[in-house]
Amino acid sequence: MIEKIEITGNDFRVEEGFRKYTEKRIGKLDRYLPKGSKKDVVAKVIVSEIGKNKGDKYEISAAMEIPGGKVLAARDECSNVFAGVDLVEAKLTGQIRRYKLEVQPHRQKRSLKDLFIKRR
Repeated sequence: MIEKIEITGNDFRVEEGFRKYTEKRIGKLDRYLPKGSKKDVVAKVIVSEIGKNKGDKYEISAAMEIPGGKVLAARDECSNVFAGVDLVEAKLTGQIRRYKLEVQPHRQKRSLKDLFIKRR
């Protein structure tokens, strides 16, 4: 679980229920990170209310600072803040998986013949 999560609001009051939901959803993203960079990750979530004249619309921005100077960021606009957090989480998951592929080397592929032949 990511322990350093900062949740702030611009023209939006962050309530306890939203804070818990966001910490739960964003906090579990550490399972996709490489093993060496899990404990020093810092996540920042900013919720802004936009379009007050046209109805309630929110912009959710999230950034994750990974050790080594890498920053992964995602932003989305939605009419429901909880749904916006889900969308941002999905975007960050994809970015983390791409980052992990860049950082960790792939195993060499072996042919089927090599799998079944016993080495002496």
